[in-house]
Amino acid sequence: MADDKKRDDFAIEMGDRSGDRFEAPKAPYRPAPQLPMASIGHNPIVPILAYCASSILMTVLNKYVLSGGSAFNLNFFLLCVQGVVCVTAIQTMKTLGVINYRDFNVDEARKWFPVSLLLVGMIYTGTKAIQYLSIPVYTIFKNLTIIITAYGEVLWFGGSVTRLTLFSFGLIVLSSVVAAWADIQHALQNYGHSNTEASAKISTLNAGYMWMLMNCFCTSSYVLGMRKRIKLTNFKDFDTMFYNNLLTIPILIVCSLVLENWSAENVAKNFPVETRNNIIFAMIVTGLGTIFISYASAWCVRATSAATYSMAGALNKIPIAVSGLIFFDAPVTVPSVSAIAIGSLSGIVYAIAKLKQSQQSKNVGLPTVAPLVSASSQSARDSMRS
Repeated sequence: MADDKKRDDFAIEMGDRSGDRFEAPKAPYRPAPQLPMASIGHNPIVPILAYCASSILMTVLNKYVLSGGSAFNLNFFLLCVQGVVCVTAIQTMKTLGVINYRDFNVDEARKWFPVSLLLVGMIYTGTKAIQYLSIPVYTIFKNLTIIITAYGEVLWFGGSVTRLTLFSFGLIVLSSVVAAWADIQHALQNYGHSNTEASAKISTLNAGYMWMLMNCFCTSSYVLGMRKRIKLTNFKDFDTMFYNNLLTIPILIVCSLVLENWSAENVAKNFPVETRNNIIFAMIVTGLGTIFISYASAWCVRATSAATYSMAGALNKIPIAVSGLIFFDAPVTVPSVSAIAIGSLSGIVYAIAKLKQSQQSKNVGLPTVAPLVSASSQSARDSMRS
């Protein structure tokens, strides 16, 4: 008994015998503790907040530079500074090994140059529109781009528009009409005692609406043109950012030197002594903000689903519009708030319509009837057959 007890006391687990060797027993699996910073990258709330914050920051700072106390008219110069800051920042990050993108290639630049021209038109008309309009009105009217882009896809890529999408388009148009009516009514109520001031205010609004309409067409042209060109170059996010900003810099420099007033008097008017440092700082931050908003968008796509990202983009218009009410003298009236609500609702309905359309396309099996196609797609197919 004593010997058995002794053997029990000194028993050692040798593991499994394999030939002439013993394999040591495997230690039980213990998951490594998750660091707080690692969990942040997988938390969907953080990228959504970053995406919203970057959008608000870019819109508010651009509005501050363009109409923050002085009649800023060096828009091409502002865009050039933003482009130089962006290219310098991403090139520095590439040198440090933080990001990676393609080196400059003349043939790729030649293919991408038309897209850069469209980008110049988009960002310039956007700066002019936000200069004349309030942030809520600018945000609401920006939704009109969705309609133009959707029908451009129908004509050029054979897309389709569902009934729910058409309903969202109706809400977009309604919100734009309500926003314009609210702006004009506010101008007449505040400046109605003076025909000269009222006419000047309405003329400013009309100029803003004209620039906004041009911006909607330029934005749709840029989006559709980039979709066509990106198939030729197979660019990734940072490739697109690098070529877009690099190719627009010489165009913006030429436009600024030729079309803008660089007299000492006008420069002093655009950069008054009391706010000069703040304006220059805001211009630099907006250049860095282009990187931040691009990364936040990609981060939001990676960390969330397509439904969440689409809904975040739709709901993002609410805080952007509210920021205009908080930081600037945008009128807070029942029609203006109603326009923001209708515009936000239209974005949500459009996001839901696109999600349902994408889900239906994934669930489609073998077709039993010929699918409906746009006229342009059908004519292209007929020409290929002949």
